[in-house]
Amino acid sequence: MSKKGKWIQSAIKHPGSLREKAKRAGAITGKGTIDKEWLEEQAAKGSSTTARQARLAKTLGNLRKRKR
Repeated sequence: MSKKGKWIQSAIKHPGSLREKAKRAGAITGKGTIDKEWLEEQAAKGSSTTARQARLAKTLGNLRKRKR
């Protein structure tokens, strides 16, 4: 696979950091996933690292939905 096909691996600089932030904020659901409302709230906050991670998580979630 070319470099172009591995954009997700290069986009995730610190795997698990968004999940850790969500855990500290109490935004982990009973199923163990990150709460969608919390992601929306974080993504709307501008250009901070957490906001960028939240937007990427939403994008990856949409890719997963489309694949099914």
